[in-house]
Amino acid sequence: MIFGVVAETRRGERRVALVPASVKTLVEKGHEVVFEEGAGLASGFSDASYKEQGARIVSRPEVIGSADTILRVGVPSDAEIAEMRTGQNLVGYIYPKRHPEVLQKLASRGVVTFAMDAMPRSTRAQSMDVLSSQNNLAGYKAVIVGAGALNRIFPLMMTAGGTVKPARVLIYGAGVAGLQAIATAKRLGSIVEVSDIRPETKEEVQSLGAKFISVEGLETVNVQGGYVAGVSDDILAKQKEAVEKSLFAADLIITTALVAGGKAPRLITADQVSKMKRGSVIVDMATEAGGNCELSQPDQTVEVNGVTIIGCNNLAATVPSHASELYGKNMVTFLTHVAKPEGFAFDMNDDITSSTLVVHNGEVRA
Repeated sequence: MIFGVVAETRRGERRVALVPASVKTLVEKGHEVVFEEGAGLASGFSDASYKEQGARIVSRPEVIGSADTILRVGVPSDAEIAEMRTGQNLVGYIYPKRHPEVLQKLASRGVVTFAMDAMPRSTRAQSMDVLSSQNNLAGYKAVIVGAGALNRIFPLMMTAGGTVKPARVLIYGAGVAGLQAIATAKRLGSIVEVSDIRPETKEEVQSLGAKFISVEGLETVNVQGGYVAGVSDDILAKQKEAVEKSLFAADLIITTALVAGGKAPRLITADQVSKMKRGSVIVDMATEAGGNCELSQPDQTVEVNGVTIIGCNNLAATVPSHASELYGKNMVTFLTHVAKPEGFAFDMNDDITSSTLVVHNGEVRA
């Protein structure tokens, strides 16, 4: 197959779908790779480094005109969809539940589409899971961003001038991003508390040295595929009450909660922000999906009553070299699974194929 990689056009997106090592693997498997000139520069990879591994460096129109399959990171814009031709394949982020109109346009265009973000949460698919690889990096960076905005340091420090108490960090959500945020905040020396309504996360949180904020009735929460599928209003009310004490005492709050590709749950209200201490910082990692804090704004920093609220749409893109390396490995493993030199297998009995194939034969499957 001929795989084409284009430069990302979305504001702030510095990642690239393949790194030079990824190109080498695909070429060794009998595929051809055409690469838009300059597409890897923002991630730290030169055109020469791709060429050395067997890629052909060409203009954007040449990539789109010659490739069987376009590989990318960001969700395509209307203009980018219009560039593609009927029968072409697309592999990248789509977020089907969040962008149904994008699926419809891809279907109308006749573009076969695989959504990397729709990968099943299974052992077989773990090495292809872009959400895990990218969220892991984002969780680390969220703590670094928060630390930079705080008016204090993280660790306990005993000096001749007195003792500096450690910062208190509250993390909402103990998924991949949350767990990495816990580990990073602990390494920096802070006291960490964690809120999550999935009871199975308690052990993981405690194993990292953080305190899990528990409430009665968590065992009744309906969890499917690692995401909360159903929870009663009573449990949510109890959870809010239990977390408030920690929220009002925290120096840094990081929110990571998402709902299987849909709108992010609202975890921190404007009223709660008004009761937080001055100088505290909220890093909202879910603003691209609506935000976990009522007052957060996508990719903006706002200050309310002395509380700094940082909206972060795409933290993985702020560490593009490592993010692209991991994304490229996920992509190559996925392509090795679903594609042969002559084309895609389209094995609908395979859960990886059936989950990620969101547009096929001009129809939306998501």
